[in-house]
Amino acid sequence: MGSALISQSFAQSWVLTPQSNVGFEIKSMGLTVVKAKFNQVQSSMEFDAKAPQKASTHLIMDVESLSFNKPLLKQMILGEDLFYAAKYKTVRFKSTQFKDLGNGKYNVLGNLTLRGVTKPVIFVTTFKPNLSNVNLLDVQASAVINRSDFGMRKGIGGVGEKVNLQLSGQCEVN
Repeated sequence: MGSALISQSFAQSWVLTPQSNVGFEIKSMGLTVVKAKFNQVQSSMEFDAKAPQKASTHLIMDVESLSFNKPLLKQMILGEDLFYAAKYKTVRFKSTQFKDLGNGKYNVLGNLTLRGVTKPVIFVTTFKPNLSNVNLLDVQASAVINRSDFGMRKGIGGVGEKVNLQLSGQCEVN
């Protein structure tokens, strides 16, 4: 029994640091049309690199906290055709599985809920231990979704169908 305890690994609880960037990019004809950032994000992650199969994460993003590279687009993007922020206040991601691809890379599978529609999404994710602080983990993650899968209108003002969801920053031990 004693040896089982020694080999058991313990997941740590992590949260994103306030400096982390959670947002999205929409391109049209190869050019970035919209870049946006969620300024209010609740996050939690249980993660141990030795036992990634036990890992889990949950993100809740406040739609009305979005800031944009082109502020004039905010009203359109938060309107009924796209985010419909008056009715749907949050975007959520809850993981279902972490697939270890080796070398700090993972496919984080989970469900994204946007506009009341929940669909499976895969975030291609890299975790790297922070060299200057053992309580930090550098993280990069991205996924591509189709707006129309979540009930957003297609073809509005040259805004592309594909949306690149991005997370970059650091997690800290909670």
